[in-house]
Amino acid sequence: MSQAETTIYRVIFQNQGQVFEMYARQVFQSDLWGFLEIEEFVFGERSQLLVDPAEEKLKAQFEGVQRSYVPLNAVVRIDEVERLGVAKISEAKGNVMPFPMPAPSGDRS
Repeated sequence: MSQAETTIYRVIFQNQGQVFEMYARQVFQSDLWGFLEIEEFVFGERSQLLVDPAEEKLKAQFEGVQRSYVPLNAVVRIDEVERLGVAKISEAKGNVMPFPMPAPSGDRS
């Protein structure tokens, strides 16, 4: 396998009051201004003895999704990781803040 096939990214972002922690093989800036594209979601294998119901719920929610567009201001963090972790959703509480975005410039009149 090539390096690109083995690279895994952990992407943490906010959506509707929840924090999503997802794993994917492809993460890049979208041609749609202000969005991040996430492709090739990776989930744990079903052959594991312990099945995490939260991860199974996420897997079902993203079944058939080829690409997700996440607003850049919703992104909390992106890490390149050595191994796959457990995808999860948690309630946004405490000091979780989205990545800061610069204010748009120019005259909108």
